[in-house]
Amino acid sequence: MTLDIWLIIGVFVLGGGALIGIFATKTPGFGRYTTSVLLLVLVFVVSGMCLAAGKIDSSLFGHVLFAVAGFAGGLLTNRPE
Repeated sequence: MTLDIWLIIGVFVLGGGALIGIFATKTPGFGRYTTSVLLLVLVFVVSGMCLAAGKIDSSLFGHVLFAVAGFAGGLLTNRPE
């Protein structure tokens, strides 16, 4: 197997582990924050797999990374105390 295949498998395993961690630690039900975190992780994992496969440029991945970070920051600042 080539290095690209190993990169894709590695990103998939790390993303799958993150999703399992989300479902193992969350409270029952799907609220606003759980759904948002789930979608952010999925977008990040899929874009990481596309980057590892060479389907997107690193600059586009950087834009996705900053969009995910900005959306997550907005979730944290709007969270009620």
